[in-house]
Amino acid sequence: MKHEDKASVSHMDALVQELRDDPELAKEYLQAAMEDEEEPAVLLALRHVAEAYGMPKVAETAGIHRESLYRALSPKGNPTLRTLMAVLKAVGLRLTVIPDHHSLSQAPVLAESGR
Repeated sequence: MKHEDKASVSHMDALVQELRDDPELAKEYLQAAMEDEEEPAVLLALRHVAEAYGMPKVAETAGIHRESLYRALSPKGNPTLRTLMAVLKAVGLRLTVIPDHHSLSQAPVLAESGR
């Protein structure tokens, strides 16, 4: 006979609750997902944050149909930059750009000829 604890909460439900309770944690969670360099990780993290704030409310604030938002933030989703920016804004965050010291911008620049 299988005993189930009524007080137990799934890992995802606990995560969403923590993100709801701590906006700073939500920010750090998204930042870590963006550094993961795997697109599905970012979409899943953004979905968790949107669920923490209430997906219907986020969709309304972002001006996106709820079903479209669920699809866009699914592992196979392909949201536009506009959608990502709208969702981030709806949860009180924004996308920023910082230098990456391991990028082409740090490589020597070759002069273009013929111009």
